[in-house]
Amino acid sequence: MSFTLIFTEQYEKRAARFLKRHPELEKQYLKTLQLLEMNPHHPSLRLHALSGKLQGLHSVSIDLSYRITLELLIKGEEIIPVNVGDHEAVY
Repeated sequence: MSFTLIFTEQYEKRAARFLKRHPELEKQYLKTLQLLEMNPHHPSLRLHALSGKLQGLHSVSIDLSYRITLELLIKGEEIIPVNVGDHEAVY
C-alpha cells in the first residue's frame, strides 16, 4: 500500500526555505519523502506521535538533527507535511 503526500502552499514555502538554508540535506530530504510515500512506518523514519501543543501531529526524521512534522491520515492514505526544520524550529 502506498500513500499520497499532499503538499500545502504553506509547507512548500517552508520546505523551500529549509532547503535553501541546508542544500546539503536535499538528497536525504527527498529520500525521506519517498520513504513516507512507500511506508510511513519504516523504522528509519522514526515516526512518532507528538503531544502537547502539537498533539494530533506526527514527526519523522530526516537525520539526527532535522525533522518533518506531519498530519498522518492513514484512513485516507494521505500524508500532509506541516513543517520541516531542526528540532527547535519544528517543535
